[in-house]
Amino acid sequence: MDTNRVHGALPDPPSEVHGALPDPPSEGAEGNKEEKAFEIVFADLESVDLPLGSTLRSIYDDQPNAHKRFMEKLDARIRNHDREIEKMCNFHHQGFVDAITELLKVRADAEKLMGQVTDTNRRLQEAGKEVTAQTQEVIRCRMQQRNMTTTVEKLQLCLPVLEMYSKLREQLESKRYYAALKTMEQLENVYIPRVSKYRFCQIMAENLPRLREEIKEISMSDLKDFLESIRKHSDKVGETAMRQAQQHRTFNSAVTKQLNLGHYTKPVYSFNGRTHIHVPNGLLMNNDTGDEEEADEEVLTAQDLVDFSPVYRCLHIYTVLGDRETFENYYRKQRKKQARLVLQPHANMHETVEGYRRYFNQIVGFFVVEDHILHATTGLVTRAFTDELWNMALSKIIAVLRTHTSYCEDPDLVLELKNLIVIFADTVQGYGFPVNRLFDLLFEVRDQYNETLLKKWAVVFREIFESDNYSPIPVETEEEYKLVVSRFPFHDAEIEKQDFPKKLPMSQSVPQIYTQVKEFIYASLKFSESLHRSSTEIDDMLRKSTNLLLTRTLSSCLQNLIKKPHIGLTELVQIIINTTHLEQACKYLEEFITNITNVSPETVHTTRLYSLATFKDARHAAEGEIYTKLNQKIDEFIQLADYEWDMSESDGRASGYLMDLINFLRSTFQVFTHLPGKVAQTACMSACKHLSTSLMQMLLDTELKQISMGAIQQFNLDVIQCELFASSEPVPGFQGDTLQLAFIDLRQLLDLFMVWDWSTYLADYGQPNSKYLRVNPATALALLEKMKDTSKKNNIFSQFRKNDRDKQKLIETVVKQLRSLVNSMSS
Repeated sequence: MDTNRVHGALPDPPSEVHGALPDPPSEGAEGNKEEKAFEIVFADLESVDLPLGSTLRSIYDDQPNAHKRFMEKLDARIRNHDREIEKMCNFHHQGFVDAITELLKVRADAEKLMGQVTDTNRRLQEAGKEVTAQTQEVIRCRMQQRNMTTTVEKLQLCLPVLEMYSKLREQLESKRYYAALKTMEQLENVYIPRVSKYRFCQIMAENLPRLREEIKEISMSDLKDFLESIRKHSDKVGETAMRQAQQHRTFNSAVTKQLNLGHYTKPVYSFNGRTHIHVPNGLLMNNDTGDEEEADEEVLTAQDLVDFSPVYRCLHIYTVLGDRETFENYYRKQRKKQARLVLQPHANMHETVEGYRRYFNQIVGFFVVEDHILHATTGLVTRAFTDELWNMALSKIIAVLRTHTSYCEDPDLVLELKNLIVIFADTVQGYGFPVNRLFDLLFEVRDQYNETLLKKWAVVFREIFESDNYSPIPVETEEEYKLVVSRFPFHDAEIEKQDFPKKLPMSQSVPQIYTQVKEFIYASLKFSESLHRSSTEIDDMLRKSTNLLLTRTLSSCLQNLIKKPHIGLTELVQIIINTTHLEQACKYLEEFITNITNVSPETVHTTRLYSLATFKDARHAAEGEIYTKLNQKIDEFIQLADYEWDMSESDGRASGYLMDLINFLRSTFQVFTHLPGKVAQTACMSACKHLSTSLMQMLLDTELKQISMGAIQQFNLDVIQCELFASSEPVPGFQGDTLQLAFIDLRQLLDLFMVWDWSTYLADYGQPNSKYLRVNPATALALLEKMKDTSKKNNIFSQFRKNDRDKQKLIETVVKQLRSLVNSMSS
């Protein structure tokens, strides 16, 4: 071993050495220890696996001079190894030489052999070229054959996939989306897994979700188109359904009437603009042949008018895709929105019946479609969902109809609306929807219909009253008499015995009013039809509406007529006569209603006509107006009075205004001969009392300051004429001097002043048998005050003062006594 190399690898020894090599205590023992320690160090150095750092560190960390000793030991060990190597080389040197010698001998033979092998190989290669070529061709063919077989096998696996995919594309192009989804399902679950390692299959598999989404989008687009289309065609669907329901109802009604009426022939009534004639064989005939033509038409259903395939297709697609719930929620949400749109009324819908018809057609069309979807699919639309929609729709319909009918003033339009509501209710009821609330609404509409009828007949009544001449009906021939009697039930034996020409007591308005009341009953009856009500209920409806006509409309028209200023006493008398005949004719109106409804008037709950109160109130109003107008006329005559209150003596005859007034009263009371006796007597008594009161007020007028005895005498002549008029019995029926008692207050007051019987008056005052019982002390005092000579212009009192001052004192005494009586009465 090269000691210099070892020495060069070792670093310089440190100045101080510690640890591994202890200080030798003695040379012998310490030498053995040192040998062992160096043996260990050399063993570590000779080992190639151990790191040398720790070993070398132990050398330098030992005792001082350990480095030298180590180097010495190292040199010794190297020399020892060199000797061993030399010995080994000497031992093997001869064998090595022999081996080299043998190798040199073989070298020539090896070169010869190599040449032979090379030649043989060359010849072999040349000889095997053709075989090798043939072999390569065989191998290539075999490989091609194997590849072809593998390809065929793989193609046989791929062909069904490609065929199914081609089929899928065809189905998509032909819009057979449900079948396409089924094909996709087979591709995914059956075919593609067999050849999933191929790239085209992976592309197919990646395209399938995209195709599903496209199908979903396309089907949803078709559904949206369907929803938009059905919204536009709901009107036609509803129109068809309502027309079929109307035809069915008409047929059932005809059969029912045939069974119920038998061979009984009813009058001709006009309903819904068509004339229905009940012929003896019991069949119902119409003068409109339109129904027959409609009956011949092919019966169409919702499925005939609407293509529901988009709904079915979309439902199946979403079901296959596992997203049915999303589709159901979307469909129901959209249909709810459409329902709200359908339920919105059109602008000015209340103006024409076509507006209402279009509104009902759209609603019916909507629910016909929903009913078809309900029965044609499973779970897409449930009965609970349709009931919810119907309840929402019903509330909205009722609210809309209530609002719009309130604007309607035409009874014909309300009647047509009622017929539409009935047809609408029958139509939706045929699809299983409850319609009780609609028929309840019809009762409200009936009230509105009656109100419009009442308004219409109020105009009719006013026109009749305005065109009436308020004079008895002249009848020239028997034909005219029969014509009047055919229009109004009038029977009077005395008038029938009279020769033509003659006059009937009522005016022309009476038969017209009676006819119009019957027309009103017909109009009310039109609304009661098809309401599924019993004859008793219809009878009750007719009687109540007729009562409203009589008690409200006719009564109001009569009251307004009576209050009109141009209606005079003659007209008022004729009005009273007319109301009397109308009241008597009401029993025939009850019979008329009974004949229509076939409900006996003896039925417990049958409503009676309130004609008695209606016409009685009208007569009372007319009578009161007669009394008022008579009094107004008397006041007009009284205003013409022109007394000279300071005249010395009377003219010896009654005043002209009063004679005119009496003549007027005589002629007026002659007109009252056709009035009931009590009415004429009351009018006469009222006129006399008002005349007496007016004359008394004339005497006691506060603006009149002085009255002469001559004026009292003139006034007494006028009162005498009034008394003569009362005693002449201008109206028959008064007993004794009952009518003259109207002037008793004036007569006693004038007698008191004419006779100047104050002593008797004052003595008998307060006695029940007093001669001047009706003379009030205040009245006598007021008139006596007017006759006192305060301004020295009273000739009578001037004579008293000149002739006898004691008489003047007597007058003053009477005045004082009268004042004391007045004061005692007031206290």
